[in-house]
Amino acid sequence: MAALLPAVLQEDPVLTGLTTGLDEVLAPAYVALDCLDAYLDPGLAPADFLARLAAWLGVTLDESWADDQRREVVRHAVELHGMRGTARGLRWQLELAIQGRAEVVDSGSARWSSTPTSPAPVEPSLVVRIRRGSMSDTELAAVRDLVAGAKPAHVPHRIELVG
Repeated sequence: MAALLPAVLQEDPVLTGLTTGLDEVLAPAYVALDCLDAYLDPGLAPADFLARLAAWLGVTLDESWADDQRREVVRHAVELHGMRGTARGLRWQLELAIQGRAEVVDSGSARWSSTPTSPAPVEPSLVVRIRRGSMSDTELAAVRDLVAGAKPAHVPHRIELVG
């Protein structure tokens, strides 16, 4: 910044020292602002900033996931939020989380009644079948939490392990 001062002010050692110090302090902020679009792109954001970007979008990232998998989840966060509570949205979340090792079976029923005490014709339900393979108990617990958080609260669910 000292080079940008008028020639008369460049001769003052106190003022040039102050502006040089400000250059050192403000340089990281200028670099970050110059690259702001890269910080907001999940494909380009630094790995340490990706968690913050996910938090802004309301996404919880699993630390055990590979970097590419974490970036993919953040990339689709807004679309997934729009499908939250649907079988299709849950299917997509499971696809991203466990690479397609799950099948979602939704009863497709909805409950409605003109009186509060009448029984529902078909109870809504959700079944998630998971091909466990080499999935650890910790990963399975994370999948259970994902299903419980992504499905509608009033729909009972069960998880079946296949193979």
